[in-house]
Amino acid sequence: MPTASVNEITISYTLHAPPTSSQPNGTSPEVPETIVLINGLADSQQTWTAQTPAFLASGYHVLTYDNRGIGQTSAPPGPYTSALLASDLHVLLTTLEIKKAHFLGVSMGGMILQEYALNYPSSNSGIEILSLTLACTYSSPGEFCSRMFALWSEMAQKMSVQDVMRDVTLWAFTVPFFTTRTDELRAVERDMENLDMSVEAYLSQLNVIQKFDSKNALLKLREDGKWFGGIEPRKVMVLAGRTDILIPVTLSRELAEKIEGAQFKTVKGGHGCLWEFPESFNETVLGFLRECKSSG
Repeated sequence: MPTASVNEITISYTLHAPPTSSQPNGTSPEVPETIVLINGLADSQQTWTAQTPAFLASGYHVLTYDNRGIGQTSAPPGPYTSALLASDLHVLLTTLEIKKAHFLGVSMGGMILQEYALNYPSSNSGIEILSLTLACTYSSPGEFCSRMFALWSEMAQKMSVQDVMRDVTLWAFTVPFFTTRTDELRAVERDMENLDMSVEAYLSQLNVIQKFDSKNALLKLREDGKWFGGIEPRKVMVLAGRTDILIPVTLSRELAEKIEGAQFKTVKGGHGCLWEFPESFNETVLGFLRECKSSG
């Protein structure tokens, strides 16, 4: 995979191109629209295997990349913060000369995306934000998630990162997934067992979701009469799995309420809805992008 030098580290990325005949209606082939996909905790760019083909088939370019600490990207000493990972993203986009993009972040990726939208709004970042989709994420963790993350930290240090991820798998999918889709379950479990991530890198990323809190920043935007990300509120969507218990749906709904005018939608499944029910997830995202395009 290609790499880029970003903030004194090396970031691994893939820029996927659609078939030339699949440009979205109204999109100039000379200036294609790109969807930037931002991964969650301990997830590499392979997270998006079930999304990338659907987005390409709809005519979009797709940028996937490994956050610092995972995959083929450097894993310097931490802890990491959402501001640092948002800076990594901004420098990567600048390096790749991506001038405008739709953004989709899931879980920790949704937190990185909030930080990006707050720090690099469309109006003055040099990169036009076409839309923002914040999936399965929150504005702050609250007591339940904070306790869960503290347990993950303890498990990673006393057991292993792989053991933590095996536990996460139990809560990311719906109960029927474990009884009716055994081949997929085995594949997920193999991926968890083979995860190549050190305890140090895991804890560095974990710090991002433990410390993330955008409540005050979002409140100030509202008080100042400014748009989140510098874009019209209708171009912001908060998306949640209806049965998400890792990041409870109530937290995602609260996030949507803090962004005045943002859309709130749910899809089938829990925290792993993008993997367990990719058709529902993908169509909801693509439908939202069509809405953004049709309304100018």
